[in-house]
Amino acid sequence: MLKEKIFLAVLIAGLGQVTLADNKLLPIIDLNISGQAILAEVAATPATLATGLMYRQHLIENSGMLFVFPEAGIHVMWMKNTWIPLSVAFIDAEGIIINIADMEPNTLKQHHSAKTASFALEMNQGWFAKYAIQTGDQVRGLEGIENASWP
Repeated sequence: MLKEKIFLAVLIAGLGQVTLADNKLLPIIDLNISGQAILAEVAATPATLATGLMYRQHLIENSGMLFVFPEAGIHVMWMKNTWIPLSVAFIDAEGIIINIADMEPNTLKQHHSAKTASFALEMNQGWFAKYAIQTGDQVRGLEGIENASWP
C-alpha cells in the first residue's frame, strides 16, 4: 500500500512538471473562418497571454492559439522564445479580422493591431493566405468562448 502511494505521488508530480513545461493544458475552442475549421487553445490569463506559443516545437495544421485580451485596444504581439513561424490575425469584438501579420521566429519585432482588437489568433505562418482569409472576414465561434472545453 505504501509503495502504491509513493508511486502515485511521483506520477502526479511528474505529470505536473510535464504540464508546466509543455503549457498544453489550456481550454480549447472550435472556430471557423470562411469554412475552415480551427481548433484553438485559449490564452486568457495573464500567464497564458504572456507565454502564448513560446517554446513549442510545432503547431498542428488547422490549430492555433486564441488570445482573449482583458480589454479591447491596440494590441502588440512579438515572437520572443517562439520557435515556429506564425501568422497572427487581430480580431475585433464582433469577430471581424482587422489585419493579419506574418511573424518570424524568436524576434522582438512588434506587430500591432491596426484598430481596436479584442482577440488575436496565431496560426502557422501562411495559414491565412493558404485559405484566402483576409481582412474583413468573420471569425465564427467566439461567442462560445465561455464554453471552451479543457482537453
